[in-house]
Amino acid sequence: MKYLLLTITVGTLETNCYIYADAVSREAFIIDPGDDAVEIIDAVKKNNLVPKAIINTHGHWDHIGANREIQHVFSIPLYVHKDETEFLTTPGLNGSSLIGGSNIPSPTADSTLRDGQTLSLGSLVLTVIHTPGHTPGGMCLMTEDLLFTGDTLFCGSVGRCDLPGGDENLLMASLKKLRLLPSSLTILPGHGPACVLEKEFKHNPYL
Repeated sequence: MKYLLLTITVGTLETNCYIYADAVSREAFIIDPGDDAVEIIDAVKKNNLVPKAIINTHGHWDHIGANREIQHVFSIPLYVHKDETEFLTTPGLNGSSLIGGSNIPSPTADSTLRDGQTLSLGSLVLTVIHTPGHTPGGMCLMTEDLLFTGDTLFCGSVGRCDLPGGDENLLMASLKKLRLLPSSLTILPGHGPACVLEKEFKHNPYL
């Protein structure tokens, strides 16, 4: 296999943080480091990986909570969709102000992403798919055989739309976009188990 994929479930909401790396160069993206920075950092070091960037599929607190500490340790840029930048630094948008008065700001994004943009990692390529609805700048990341869906699509369900910036109509449009993707893709959601997109086409009531 030409890539290494590590899944680390972090925080109180059991967010899936993914470390996606080229198996040869060991270069890696850290996707949605929502909490437990020490555990994520240890996994990177244990596997002799070279982090190149943090990518947030969206800006909710349970997906961005370890951004600052990981950036501090590895000195790597932070990427987010261009419509999501305000969520990183605004507790009222990222939801952290709703959890017992806590405020979880992230550093600002070093670079913003747009629909259709590609990111290279050794021999690997990630394609950005803008999927608003859960948040305005929510996005999925597609590889040759994987689809990191954040909180847009779960196995058997979808992300909620009743938080700041949520829009049910936009989410439905985003799901139509996902229906055009290869059914063989493995879904790697922001919460819960992985599954195959083909199965979701048949059994997920939202698709």
